[in-house]
Amino acid sequence: MFGEYHFNFALIWRHFWARLGWGLVLSLELALVSILIGMAIGLALALAYTDRGRPVRAMVAAYVEIIRNVPLLLLIYLVFYGLPSVGGFAYDATTSFVITLSAYAGAQLVEVFRAGFDAVPKGLIDAGKAIGLTPWQRLIHVRLPTVFRITLPSLSNAYISLFKDTALATVIAVPELTYGANWINFNTFRTLEVYAVVAPMYMVTGWLILQGLRFLERRFVTHAHAR
Repeated sequence: MFGEYHFNFALIWRHFWARLGWGLVLSLELALVSILIGMAIGLALALAYTDRGRPVRAMVAAYVEIIRNVPLLLLIYLVFYGLPSVGGFAYDATTSFVITLSAYAGAQLVEVFRAGFDAVPKGLIDAGKAIGLTPWQRLIHVRLPTVFRITLPSLSNAYISLFKDTALATVIAVPELTYGANWINFNTFRTLEVYAVVAPMYMVTGWLILQGLRFLERRFVTHAHAR
């Protein structure tokens, strides 16, 4: 019975830094690298969708629909086990997961950036044309700053979501936070204790990330208005 259960956190603390502390650091790194690559993918594809013709739009839409409608766990297995067996190459589990999560993030962010480009006031673009800016200059100095200001809240949410998604990396033995928790569980059999420690680690870290990103949002908006 639960009343007869004896909590023992000593075994958890013994492995805390080696398994959970460094696992949390790796989870944050995986999410950061993946969202940066995903932003590059999403931005490039959103530009292609906005500025190119129907065939390009169809290819971008196909990529987004395929990635968004296939479970992330299945994508992880496909990239880690499937692609190397067909292509005759190999990569480590961490690289495989970053590739998967970046492609997944890119598909999510295409729609975010596309909506951002659509929300850029036409008057700003016309003003850029009026002062003689080239299309590239209008993109760099007018469209992109406005897009990032509009999409920053969505990018913040995407990063927090990717941070939580890193827990799925445990299925291919990437030593992130959940993998560390499972290792402690399998080696100490203190199931309740280890997950009672790890769950608040995810919650508190996610909350701290959110507060930091909201601070950056306020600074970015304030700086934009000051200009």
